[in-house]
Amino acid sequence: MQAEQQGRTRRRAVKSSLFLLLLLATMGGLYSLAARFPAHWDLTRNALNSLSPASAQVLAQLEGPLTITVYAADLLDAEKGEVRKLVGEFIGLYQRYKPDLSLVFVDPVKQPEVTRHSGIRGNGEMVVEFGGRREHLAMLNEQTLTSALLRLARGREELLMVVSGHGERKLDGTANHDLGEFGKRLQQNGYRIAPLNLAIAPDVPDNAGVLVITHPQTRLFPGEVAKLLHFVERGGNLLWLLDAEPLRGLEALAEALGLVLPPGIVIDPAAQEMNAPRDWALGVGYPPHPVTRDFDLITVFPRARALETVTESEWQRRILVEGALKGWISPQPGARFDPHRDVAGPVALALALQRQTGEHEQRIVVVGSGAFLANAYSGNGGNLDLGVNLLNWLAGEERLISIIPPTARDAKLVFSRHQLTIAGLVLLVLFPLLLIAAGGGLWWRRRT
Repeated sequence: MQAEQQGRTRRRAVKSSLFLLLLLATMGGLYSLAARFPAHWDLTRNALNSLSPASAQVLAQLEGPLTITVYAADLLDAEKGEVRKLVGEFIGLYQRYKPDLSLVFVDPVKQPEVTRHSGIRGNGEMVVEFGGRREHLAMLNEQTLTSALLRLARGREELLMVVSGHGERKLDGTANHDLGEFGKRLQQNGYRIAPLNLAIAPDVPDNAGVLVITHPQTRLFPGEVAKLLHFVERGGNLLWLLDAEPLRGLEALAEALGLVLPPGIVIDPAAQEMNAPRDWALGVGYPPHPVTRDFDLITVFPRARALETVTESEWQRRILVEGALKGWISPQPGARFDPHRDVAGPVALALALQRQTGEHEQRIVVVGSGAFLANAYSGNGGNLDLGVNLLNWLAGEERLISIIPPTARDAKLVFSRHQLTIAGLVLLVLFPLLLIAAGGGLWWRRRT
């Protein structure tokens, strides 16, 4: 009996040992597979722990090693906490898509000379280097880092010239009617902005990648208009932001582009249903085009004018934004459509014009609202993002799309008074009673 008992004990020990070895081998194999073929799942509602598809696309365009040097002390920062840990976790998102991205930490306290030579001004500042070029970043988020990568991917600054001298909207202005916020976004994307006074300049410079015209408040001189026409004739790319006002000397430019501008402004009942001003038009239709690819945000066009073109023209016309599907064009805006006076929608709010000039494809965009990108309205819907897409397309940089970093959705739960009462009864009365009953039942069973 004793020998049989010992035999059973040995067999159990052998089985336990084999099971343990098999378990360890399985765990080792799984660990090896996980290390060799890493996979990640982001279960947050809005993919907060993943890069946006646009950022991943930018990383795919960077051919060659990318280095990010972080100047952060190996201490706790009063405002940023553990800077190195936060930066490491954040850059790890980018390293998933670009394995040759190197992250280097430099301690400003231990290496002050290196820090001073790099022009670092604060703890946590980063220097991004690619292809012999570098960008300094003081903020840590997807928008700023990916914008820096966009500028590095471009490899050059695109010169954007803005016609000035007649009260036009300014791309560096802070007034409500100016385009300062739009200008800031363009600079983040690597554009260099310069004013152009055609009354002084002999012509539009040849190195101007894109020329921007906003609506003048005084009439342009014939010589200035001639310089604009010459720019268009030689194949220059143009963004023209029109207002529902007299053209003030730009009639010849509209004729050269084959534009037809019906009098009046666009009335859009859909905007009124959203409690927006009556003279707003909503951009809700985006026909297929590189500018509007994957773009599904509502845009607003205050006091917009409709855009049409002549039927016979050397320009290829494409509608970029369509609005007022149930609206109309009215020279005297009223609350109701007048069939004897108004023209029924839908209307084109933005047009793209293209033609071949030699080996170069000339691109022009006309938008029927100068206020579309004004500081007072650019934050509405997707106005800024559409504006950046327009410039990127005009500059031949469709890949440099607008980055919209993911944001957390509001996860707050709101209960009514009745629901709070029920929840309180369940938590404070029912659950304790159930626990008491279970404990009492267990005590009774043990006693009997």
